[in-house]
Amino acid sequence: MEKEQNKVTFATRLGIIFATAGSAVGLGNIWHFPTTCGQNGGAAFVLLYVIITLLIGIPGMMGEFIIGRNGGKNAVSSYRKAGGKKVFGIIGAIGVLGGSLILGFYSVIAGWCVYYFGLALGDGVLGSQEHINNTFAHLMAPDNYMPCILSVAFILLTQMIIVRGVRKGIEWASKIMVPTLIMLLILLIGASCSLPNAFDGIRFLLNPDFTKLNAHVAFKALGEAFFSLSLGTACLCTYASYFKEETNLLRSTVEITLIDVAVAMMAGLMIFPAAFSVNVEPDAGPSLVFMTMPNVFEQAFPHSVAYVVSVMFYLLLTIAALTSTISMHEIGTAVISQETPLSRSKAAWVVSAFCSVIGVLSAYSLSHKGVGLFGDSFFDNFDKLTANIMLPLGALCTILIVGWVMPKETVMAELTSGGLYPRRAWVVKTFYFFSRIVCPILIVCIFMNKLDII
Repeated sequence: MEKEQNKVTFATRLGIIFATAGSAVGLGNIWHFPTTCGQNGGAAFVLLYVIITLLIGIPGMMGEFIIGRNGGKNAVSSYRKAGGKKVFGIIGAIGVLGGSLILGFYSVIAGWCVYYFGLALGDGVLGSQEHINNTFAHLMAPDNYMPCILSVAFILLTQMIIVRGVRKGIEWASKIMVPTLIMLLILLIGASCSLPNAFDGIRFLLNPDFTKLNAHVAFKALGEAFFSLSLGTACLCTYASYFKEETNLLRSTVEITLIDVAVAMMAGLMIFPAAFSVNVEPDAGPSLVFMTMPNVFEQAFPHSVAYVVSVMFYLLLTIAALTSTISMHEIGTAVISQETPLSRSKAAWVVSAFCSVIGVLSAYSLSHKGVGLFGDSFFDNFDKLTANIMLPLGALCTILIVGWVMPKETVMAELTSGGLYPRRAWVVKTFYFFSRIVCPILIVCIFMNKLDII
């Protein structure tokens, strides 16, 4: 495999796993998965989610890894090389723009997490349901510009890590944050599962009722599996450009996919037992982590324990948000620093400025009705544009390029790391079957479902 000499790479295999897993593991695993699971029948949904994640996640992630490491540079350049023509760089550009838009509106929720972490430290989160509701209402009040400020601040915090580079910034931060996130999850699971009637929540998560399976649940599981792995954003492609030649792509893909699924399941084990112990339905949507969970903590634990649990919970959310924003920021920073004369530091400032505008517009629109397009807030506009169109389109193009456009010998060289690992016939056949047929069909189904066609 011909590679750019002296390119920047992750220093260790552990760094690759933690950084890439951190990009996939985010607020979606901690908040969105339990919410969607709670709304769609619990364990029956989980079973479908796990199966589909393995079916679509491993080939989809492998596709981005192959394009990224083969390209050895930013997403635009890597897709251009993978397709053999400059026009294919547009696919990478869509991923870059999508990632930047996501970073913009995602930073709003990340800012809320920071705000609640600060409140939790000062014992301001817990109290009566009226106090909990008023706390969130105050945050969202039209005359409170704190969400806008926190959104920009979180983007700048992300930039501080990005400008330090791949090894001293992204890899270093990931090696600290991902183990910390998992440790916090384990501690919170222990607290949750120690509560009375906690087994009801565990049973809801792990004991499937197959009568709840239907087309609606299947589409929800399909969508959750797709979005939980950050497919279509080009962040996996960008990170793969920092992989060493000897990195085993298949092994890394399986490990990262399993970590992503495990974190989602652990989030369920954290939330469901606690919620069921106080007879609270964990299907409250975005309000789950800001209004429902404080009420659960208040009811389930003595105040001193509830204080510690709430602090750990919002620290967990903040870390989960940051691991994702780092990868989203890196996508654009890599393109600008490699495709223009700008230094990495100046490129990061350009990305931060653009994303800050998106973040402020999104935060402002949530507290001011009518600020947005087509009857939705700007936050929802950006969310729908990326989730319904840009991400599925990017993922579909990625898997089609790897399955049908890239020379097979190039794909094989990446799968075997230039012959370092054995070329197993069943692996090759399975990969091509899924990348050429199964994954495109599933992604088209996601696309059509998001657009309300099916």
